[in-house]
Amino acid sequence: MQQIDTTNDPAFTDLSTVPPSGRIVAIDPGTKRIGVAICDELRVTTRPVEVITRASWKKLLERVKNIVAEYDAVAVVIGLPLESDGSESPMSVEARGMARKFRLSLEIPVYLQDERVTSYEAKSRLWERGIDPRDARKLVDSEAASIILSDFLERLPR
Repeated sequence: MQQIDTTNDPAFTDLSTVPPSGRIVAIDPGTKRIGVAICDELRVTTRPVEVITRASWKKLLERVKNIVAEYDAVAVVIGLPLESDGSESPMSVEARGMARKFRLSLEIPVYLQDERVTSYEAKSRLWERGIDPRDARKLVDSEAASIILSDFLERLPR
């Protein structure tokens, strides 16, 4: 688990507002692909769901709304890709903007989770499972979303 907390809008960081039970969707934002993962209702396990090819905001919002409805999710967590020293990156600014838009467009709470090195960890996990590197490129984003969600769940009070 990554230990560094980030300074964010309290709406994205106040864990007391996380619903006490139910599935949570995680999103790993990328420039070309967006990974999606989900946890079980008891929040014990996480698993990759799919990779969304990045297109318009409207298409992304529609797909995420469908995933939220399909899994009856109670919250969304978006990976915040900070630089290794904790500073903002162009992608972290974009992730914060995405979180604000989702917060306005969804009827469930939205949170941010530090996601430094999750893509490297995802590649490592896929390699350890013997996934061919060509196939791993298609799976790494959703695997990273699963790691983001696991890290978020570990931060929740038990």
